[in-house]
Amino acid sequence: MSITGRAKLAGVVGWPIAHSLSPKLHGYWLDEYGIDAAYVPLAVRREDFAAVINGLRLAGFKGVNVTIPHKEAAFALAASCDAVAEIAGAANLLLFGENGIEARNTDVASFTASVVENIGADGLRGRPAVLWGAGGMARAAVCALSDLGVSEIRILNRTKARAETLAAALAPRTAARLVCAGFEDWSRAGSDAAVLVNASSAGMTGVPALDLPLEVLPAQATVFDAVYNPLETALLARAKAGGLCTVDGLGMLMHQAVPAFAAFFGEAPKITPSLRRVMEEALRGGG
Repeated sequence: MSITGRAKLAGVVGWPIAHSLSPKLHGYWLDEYGIDAAYVPLAVRREDFAAVINGLRLAGFKGVNVTIPHKEAAFALAASCDAVAEIAGAANLLLFGENGIEARNTDVASFTASVVENIGADGLRGRPAVLWGAGGMARAAVCALSDLGVSEIRILNRTKARAETLAAALAPRTAARLVCAGFEDWSRAGSDAAVLVNASSAGMTGVPALDLPLEVLPAQATVFDAVYNPLETALLARAKAGGLCTVDGLGMLMHQAVPAFAAFFGEAPKITPSLRRVMEEALRGGG
């Protein structure tokens, strides 16, 4: 539908951003509910993030979703935040109001919802998890995995020091034991893991795939990839070929978009099978 001069404005900020399905997702709901609004993708470099956010606020935007690599910077920029963003130290949603910028984190709840949908509320309870990555998405994953009752979270990152920084920040706020490791520790870390979570950009369209050898995982393990474009990453394809359970990132994307859409546009949207089909078709290049 066309928009007017009174249209509500929002968007998604990241670098890169061309891969993002968020404009398609929010656009689907805007059409469904007949809302006079626009949701736009905004490619923003790290060094320009603060200036761009301030400009969007001054231009009358309601707020923005925030994706890689800006989630920690978004949290630091805000004047206030919700409890989850405070715990995670990262935000994927910024809202612009009279009292300044408010940061929220919907990644934790959406990660949890996606796990529960696919392997059940108790599927990971009392068992160890391996997490690849140490950025804003990884912070949310640590919080979610702890809430899901895992016994231990083994945080792997190519730069082990960054994993250690993440663990030091979150250890006092999580029930699960946090252990840091490097790429060379993968075989030992994955040998009894219930789940491997890719919380990095590895495998995203245009980004090299996560090349961990999956044969070290138990036969009953799940591989969860927060990347949703492509829908089946090389990591998930290898996991599926090896008989492992797989969870793609599209469900998480849809769940985290619901509270953002409600905050931007004043309507609580529904996640439906038809929406999932439309998003899958878009990822296949059909729309």
